[in-house]
Amino acid sequence: MIKNSSSDKEVQILAQHICNMSVFKVQRVIDQICGRSCEETLMILELMPYRASYPILKLVYSAAANASHNMGLNEADSFISEAKVNRGPIVKKLRPRARGRSYPIKRPTCHITIVLKDKSKLILDQSKI
Repeated sequence: MIKNSSSDKEVQILAQHICNMSVFKVQRVIDQICGRSCEETLMILELMPYRASYPILKLVYSAAANASHNMGLNEADSFISEAKVNRGPIVKKLRPRARGRSYPIKRPTCHITIVLKDKSKLILDQSKI
C-alpha cells in the first residue's frame, strides 16, 4: 500500500502470515532497524544471526524497490519511520503418538508492517516550521 499526500510521501508494506515465527522473535530484529536508513538496515539484516532477519530483509528490499519504482523516491534518502509486528493466526496440527494418542503442535505466525519515508522531504518540512 502506498500513501501519497501533498506534504509527505510514505510507502507502507505489509507481510502477513510469516510462518513459524513468534512475535517476540521478530520484535527483537524490528527494534534494531526502526529509525535507520534503508541502506544501513539492509547491511544490518544481512549480518544478523537470527532466522527472522531474512523475511524482514526481503520486506525492506521490496519496500525500497516499490518506493523507487512507484513513487520515484531515492533509496539512499529513505528511512524506516515505523515498523510493527502483530500476532497472526496460530496453525494447529496433530502429531501421532503412542497408543493412538495425539500431541498438539501450535505454530505461531505474525504480520509485519514497515513504513518508509523520504528523509529529504522530512528535512524540508522541518525547515519551514
